[in-house]
Amino acid sequence: MMELDEEFSGFDPALQEVGQDDFFEHHRLQVDKGQQLVRIDKFLIDRLPATSRNRVQNAVKAGNVLVDGKAVKSSYRVKPGEIIQVVMSYPPRDTTIYPEEIPLDILFEDDELLILNKPPGLVVHPGHGNPNGTLVNGLVHHLNNLPTHRNGETRPGLVHRIDKDTSGLLVIAKTEYAMTHLAKQFFDHSIDRTYWALVWGDFSEETGTVNAHLDRDPRDRIKMAAFPDGSRGKHAITHYKVLERLGYVSLLAYTLETGRTHQIRVHSAYMGHPIFNDQVYGGNRIVKGTTFSKYKQFIENCFQAMPRMALHAKSLGFTHPTTGERMHFESELPVDFNGVLEKWRHYARYKPSEEEEG
Repeated sequence: MMELDEEFSGFDPALQEVGQDDFFEHHRLQVDKGQQLVRIDKFLIDRLPATSRNRVQNAVKAGNVLVDGKAVKSSYRVKPGEIIQVVMSYPPRDTTIYPEEIPLDILFEDDELLILNKPPGLVVHPGHGNPNGTLVNGLVHHLNNLPTHRNGETRPGLVHRIDKDTSGLLVIAKTEYAMTHLAKQFFDHSIDRTYWALVWGDFSEETGTVNAHLDRDPRDRIKMAAFPDGSRGKHAITHYKVLERLGYVSLLAYTLETGRTHQIRVHSAYMGHPIFNDQVYGGNRIVKGTTFSKYKQFIENCFQAMPRMALHAKSLGFTHPTTGERMHFESELPVDFNGVLEKWRHYARYKPSEEEEG
């Protein structure tokens, strides 16, 4: 018998943000010893009955079908004992998505994809508690011909997500092939993404790396937790660079070597530098600073000015699915983030003495 191992890392309503590495379905098949020579596309269509012929063929075309670790063409004939891996984007669980006229900040669009700048507060995909008014509802309204998944329901081109309270860049696929091609780039970690975050505390170094496995927090289901000893979870590596030191907070640029759910947020908190006003991972309280009333009022004013965590998807780079061109996009900080950053710059420049604060 053929051995079939399927990993489904889909969207969990308890975790609004799903990391790029946790967003794909991954089929791993070992060809039976008695298997006759047959084209790989036919082999996969027979072995994965819930997956359409079109999805299989697009996966092969995009280089997402690997035999013993190497991409193959549709005409390749499978041989006994070979290991076949298939990478495809994970279909959303919602089956009906209604179009809504929602303003979209589109930075680039062609026949294959579009790049948009998501504002803070906008939920990406319908789910529990958010049946409509999401980015996906707006995309369904904006686009007519969207990729469909195995049962024919609408899939509005999502190959990655960012959290409701995270602002910044998203790439959306407009065709099945573009979606499959981009999914492979995320799987291979050839997509470049940089996030900017305002975090609590100062750093003695200019750059650094966090290497700590991530898994669901055993004490709180809605959170993820870091396991630096690797005792559980999936490996996760985050690199950071200090862009600006503002006394009790710092502006960092984060780049991801992996893309796990809540990775930046958890790694920041694990370092002792939670993201400013992150209500889940401890950034929504005074972590660094004085106990004086004027400072407390200053922090409260910052929280009110930006009632969400200070995390922004700043840049995005990838290879265009059809032209092969390397593309790069930048996004300006939104008004709320930039406003709080200016408050901290002013505070750091004119920090009052303890006598004045008291």
